Amino acid sequence: MKKAKIYKPSKTAMQSGLKKFDKWMIEFVTDDPGKNPLMGWESSSDTYSELNLEFKSKDLAVEYAKKNNIDFEVIEPKERKIIKKSYADNFTK
Repeated sequence: MKKAKIYKPSKTAMQSGLKKFDKWMIEFVTDDPGKNPLMGWESSSDTYSELNLEFKSKDLAVEYAKKNNIDFEVIEPKERKIIKKSYADNFTK
């Protein structure tokens, strides 16, 4: 069966807010991407590589994968370290 990874997408460096990053994604892993000989683009006969599914929670994504007999790997998100800083700290050292 198909192999998929379940993960929570992280924000890019160009984004400051975290509003749209509360969903979990299932992304199917392509085994053999190849090059199109005519245009030189990467292509595949596997259409699952184009499919990304969104879920509200990790549990719903895992349940969907188990229900449809999909081999999956869960990638846990890294916790963000928040260091509280004060402008006054620049002058008190």
